[in-house]
Amino acid sequence: MITIRSGRERGHAKHGWLDSHHTFSFADYFDPAHMGFRSLRVINEDRVAPAQGFGTHGHSDMEIISYVLEGGLEHKDSMGTGSVIRPGDVQRMSAGTGVRHSEFNASKSDEVHFLQIWIVPRSRGIKPSYEQKTFSPADKRGRLRVVAAPDGRDGSVTVHADAVLYAGLFDAGESAELPLADGRHAWVHVARGKVRINGRDLAAGDGAAIDQESAVRVEGVEGGEVLVFDLA
Repeated sequence: MITIRSGRERGHAKHGWLDSHHTFSFADYFDPAHMGFRSLRVINEDRVAPAQGFGTHGHSDMEIISYVLEGGLEHKDSMGTGSVIRPGDVQRMSAGTGVRHSEFNASKSDEVHFLQIWIVPRSRGIKPSYEQKTFSPADKRGRLRVVAAPDGRDGSVTVHADAVLYAGLFDAGESAELPLADGRHAWVHVARGKVRINGRDLAAGDGAAIDQESAVRVEGVEGGEVLVFDLA
Protein backbone atom coordinates (compact mmCIF):
# COMPACT_ATOMS: atom_id res chain seq x y z
CA MET A 1 0.00 0.00 0.00
CA ILE A 2 1.30 3.43 -0.90
CA THR A 3 -0.18 6.64 0.53
CA ILE A 4 0.80 9.91 -1.15
CA ARG A 5 1.48 13.07 0.87
CA SER A 6 1.23 15.90 -1.66
CA GLY A 7 3.85 18.60 -1.32
CA ARG A 8 1.12 21.18 -1.95
CA GLU A 9 -0.69 20.07 1.22
CA ARG A 10 2.28 20.48 3.56
CA GLY A 11 2.36 23.07 6.29
CA HIS A 12 3.92 26.37 5.22
CA ALA A 13 5.58 29.15 7.19
CA LYS A 14 7.11 32.29 5.74
CA HIS A 15 9.00 34.66 8.01
CA GLY A 16 10.75 36.91 5.49
CA TRP A 17 14.20 35.38 5.97
CA LEU A 18 12.80 31.82 6.12
CA ASP A 19 10.48 29.95 3.76
CA SER A 20 9.67 26.54 5.25
CA HIS A 21 7.45 23.64 4.24
CA HIS A 22 6.58 21.00 6.85
CA THR A 23 5.76 17.43 5.80
CA PHE A 24 4.69 16.68 9.38
CA SER A 25 3.32 18.83 12.22
CA PHE A 26 5.96 21.31 13.39
CA ALA A 27 6.00 24.59 15.35
CA ASP A 28 2.77 26.49 14.59
CA TYR A 29 1.64 23.92 12.00
CA PHE A 30 -0.44 21.18 13.61
CA ASP A 31 -2.25 18.41 11.77
CA PRO A 32 -3.20 15.35 13.86
CA ALA A 33 -3.28 13.26 10.66
CA HIS A 34 0.39 14.08 9.96
CA MET A 35 2.38 13.82 13.18
CA GLY A 36 5.17 11.75 11.65
CA PHE A 37 5.61 8.28 10.21
CA ARG A 38 6.96 5.47 12.40
CA SER A 39 10.13 6.94 14.00
CA LEU A 40 10.39 9.71 11.37
CA ARG A 41 9.17 12.86 13.08
CA VAL A 42 10.18 15.87 10.94
CA ILE A 43 10.97 16.67 7.31
CA ASN A 44 11.24 20.42 6.86
CA GLU A 45 12.20 21.90 3.51
CA ASP A 46 13.82 25.23 4.36
CA ARG A 47 15.02 28.13 2.25
CA VAL A 48 17.02 30.71 4.19
CA ALA A 49 17.89 34.17 2.91
CA PRO A 50 21.54 35.26 2.58
CA ALA A 51 23.37 35.88 5.88
CA GLN A 52 20.26 34.86 7.87
CA GLY A 53 19.50 31.81 9.94
CA PHE A 54 18.47 30.10 13.15
CA GLY A 55 20.08 31.58 16.26
CA THR A 56 21.40 29.40 19.06
CA HIS A 57 18.72 27.05 20.36
CA GLY A 58 18.56 23.70 22.12
CA HIS A 59 17.56 20.12 21.29
CA SER A 60 17.51 16.86 23.22
CA ASP A 61 16.77 13.18 22.53
CA MET A 62 16.52 13.47 18.75
CA GLU A 63 18.60 12.35 15.77
CA ILE A 64 18.83 15.39 13.47
CA ILE A 65 19.99 15.11 9.86
CA SER A 66 20.67 18.06 7.56
CA TYR A 67 20.76 17.50 3.79
CA VAL A 68 21.68 20.53 1.68
CA LEU A 69 20.28 20.88 -1.84
CA GLU A 70 21.71 24.29 -2.79
CA GLY A 71 24.10 26.73 -1.13
CA GLY A 72 25.96 26.37 2.16
CA LEU A 73 24.65 25.97 5.71
CA GLU A 74 26.98 27.05 8.51
CA HIS A 75 26.66 24.99 11.70
CA LYS A 76 28.05 25.73 15.18
CA ASP A 77 27.22 23.86 18.37
CA SER A 78 27.96 23.55 22.08
CA MET A 79 30.13 20.47 21.43
CA GLY A 80 32.66 22.74 19.73
CA THR A 81 31.76 21.59 16.23
CA GLY A 82 31.75 24.10 13.41
CA SER A 83 31.35 23.39 9.70
CA VAL A 84 29.68 24.46 6.46
CA ILE A 85 27.37 21.84 4.97
CA ARG A 86 27.09 21.86 1.16
CA PRO A 87 25.27 19.79 -1.49
CA GLY A 88 26.35 16.18 -1.19
CA ASP A 89 27.01 16.46 2.54
CA VAL A 90 24.98 14.59 5.14
CA GLN A 91 25.24 15.94 8.69
CA ARG A 92 24.05 13.96 11.71
CA MET A 93 23.70 15.50 15.15
CA SER A 94 22.60 13.29 18.04
CA ALA A 95 21.09 15.69 20.56
CA GLY A 96 20.93 13.13 23.40
CA THR A 97 21.13 14.70 26.85
CA GLY A 98 21.13 18.15 25.29
CA VAL A 99 22.97 20.30 22.78
CA ARG A 100 22.71 23.90 21.65
CA HIS A 101 23.46 24.93 18.08
CA SER A 102 22.92 27.57 15.42
CA GLU A 103 22.44 27.29 11.65
CA PHE A 104 23.06 30.18 9.29
CA ASN A 105 23.26 30.71 5.56
CA ALA A 106 27.00 30.79 4.87
CA SER A 107 26.53 33.12 1.89
CA LYS A 108 25.89 36.88 1.89
CA SER A 109 24.40 36.75 -1.61
CA ASP A 110 22.74 33.38 -2.27
CA GLU A 111 19.88 31.47 -0.67
CA VAL A 112 20.51 28.13 1.05
CA HIS A 113 18.00 25.36 0.39
CA PHE A 114 18.09 22.31 2.65
CA LEU A 115 16.13 19.55 4.35
CA GLN A 116 16.07 19.19 8.12
CA ILE A 117 15.09 15.71 9.28
CA TRP A 118 14.33 14.50 12.80
CA ILE A 119 14.23 10.82 13.76
CA VAL A 120 13.27 9.53 17.21
CA PRO A 121 16.25 7.65 18.72
CA ARG A 122 16.18 4.13 20.11
CA SER A 123 17.37 5.31 23.53
CA ARG A 124 17.04 8.53 25.47
CA GLY A 125 19.84 10.29 27.32
CA ILE A 126 22.77 9.31 25.11
CA LYS A 127 25.90 11.43 24.89
CA PRO A 128 25.53 14.18 22.24
CA SER A 129 27.63 13.69 19.10
CA TYR A 130 28.16 15.01 15.59
CA GLU A 131 29.17 13.51 12.25
CA GLN A 132 29.37 14.68 8.65
CA LYS A 133 30.09 12.73 5.45
CA THR A 134 30.14 13.67 1.76
CA PHE A 135 28.52 11.63 -1.03
CA SER A 136 29.27 12.62 -4.60
CA PRO A 137 26.63 12.69 -7.35
CA ALA A 138 28.31 9.60 -8.81
CA ASP A 139 27.72 7.78 -5.50
CA LYS A 140 23.96 8.33 -5.87
CA ARG A 141 23.46 8.25 -9.64
CA GLY A 142 20.87 5.65 -10.66
CA ARG A 143 20.96 3.90 -7.29
CA LEU A 144 19.83 4.17 -3.69
CA ARG A 145 22.99 4.84 -1.69
CA VAL A 146 22.87 4.36 2.08
CA VAL A 147 23.87 7.66 3.71
CA ALA A 148 22.76 7.02 7.32
CA ALA A 149 22.41 3.75 9.22
CA PRO A 150 22.58 2.40 12.80
CA ASP A 151 25.84 0.59 12.02
CA GLY A 152 27.36 3.32 9.85
CA ARG A 153 27.77 0.80 7.07
CA ASP A 154 29.30 1.58 3.68
CA GLY A 155 30.77 4.82 4.98
CA SER A 156 27.42 6.31 6.02
CA VAL A 157 26.83 8.45 9.08
CA THR A 158 25.74 6.55 12.19
CA VAL A 159 22.23 7.23 13.51
CA HIS A 160 21.15 6.04 16.95
CA ALA A 161 17.75 4.92 15.66
CA ASP A 162 16.21 1.91 13.94
CA ALA A 163 16.23 3.67 10.60
CA VAL A 164 18.27 3.54 7.40
CA LEU A 165 18.34 6.51 5.04
CA TYR A 166 19.10 6.16 1.33
CA ALA A 167 19.63 8.92 -1.25
CA GLY A 168 19.49 8.63 -5.02
CA LEU A 169 19.59 10.64 -8.25
CA PHE A 170 17.41 9.42 -11.11
CA ASP A 171 17.05 10.71 -14.64
CA ALA A 172 14.65 9.17 -17.17
CA GLY A 173 15.62 5.57 -17.84
CA GLU A 174 17.35 5.11 -14.47
CA SER A 175 15.80 2.95 -11.76
CA ALA A 176 16.53 1.09 -8.53
CA GLU A 177 14.73 -1.21 -6.14
CA LEU A 178 15.09 -1.39 -2.36
CA PRO A 179 13.78 -4.63 -0.78
CA LEU A 180 11.81 -4.22 2.44
CA ALA A 181 12.08 -6.93 5.08
CA ASP A 182 8.96 -8.25 6.81
CA GLY A 183 7.67 -5.71 9.32
CA ARG A 184 9.58 -2.82 7.76
CA HIS A 185 8.03 0.33 6.32
CA ALA A 186 9.32 3.09 4.07
CA TRP A 187 8.88 6.80 3.60
CA VAL A 188 9.94 8.43 0.34
CA HIS A 189 10.61 12.15 0.04
CA VAL A 190 11.14 13.71 -3.39
CA ALA A 191 13.69 16.47 -2.95
CA ARG A 192 13.86 17.53 -6.61
CA GLY A 193 12.43 16.73 -10.01
CA LYS A 194 9.99 13.96 -10.84
CA VAL A 195 10.09 10.22 -10.14
CA ARG A 196 7.79 7.21 -10.18
CA ILE A 197 7.51 5.30 -6.89
CA ASN A 198 5.91 1.83 -7.05
CA GLY A 199 4.06 2.96 -10.16
CA ARG A 200 2.87 6.31 -8.77
CA ASP A 201 4.16 9.63 -10.11
CA LEU A 202 5.61 12.07 -7.56
CA ALA A 203 7.18 15.51 -7.90
CA ALA A 204 9.41 17.72 -5.76
CA GLY A 205 8.00 18.15 -2.25
CA ASP A 206 5.81 15.06 -2.43
CA GLY A 207 6.14 12.20 0.04
CA ALA A 208 4.85 8.65 0.17
CA ALA A 209 4.25 6.20 3.01
CA ILE A 210 4.81 2.59 1.95
CA ASP A 211 3.34 -0.23 4.02
CA GLN A 212 2.91 -3.96 3.40
CA GLU A 213 5.06 -3.87 0.28
CA SER A 214 8.04 -6.08 -0.51
CA ALA A 215 10.12 -3.29 -2.04
CA VAL A 216 10.41 0.38 -2.93
CA ARG A 217 10.82 0.81 -6.68
CA VAL A 218 12.18 4.14 -7.92
CA GLU A 219 12.09 5.13 -11.61
CA GLY A 220 13.47 8.40 -12.90
CA VAL A 221 11.16 10.70 -14.84
CA GLU A 222 12.90 14.08 -14.87
CA GLY A 223 15.90 15.14 -12.76
CA GLY A 224 14.74 13.27 -9.67
CA GLU A 225 16.48 13.34 -6.29
CA VAL A 226 14.92 11.17 -3.59
CA LEU A 227 15.42 10.19 0.02
CA VAL A 228 14.10 6.80 1.13
CA PHE A 229 13.74 5.92 4.82
CA ASP A 230 13.63 2.23 5.79
CA LEU A 231 11.85 2.20 9.17
CA ALA A 232 10.76 -0.28 11.84
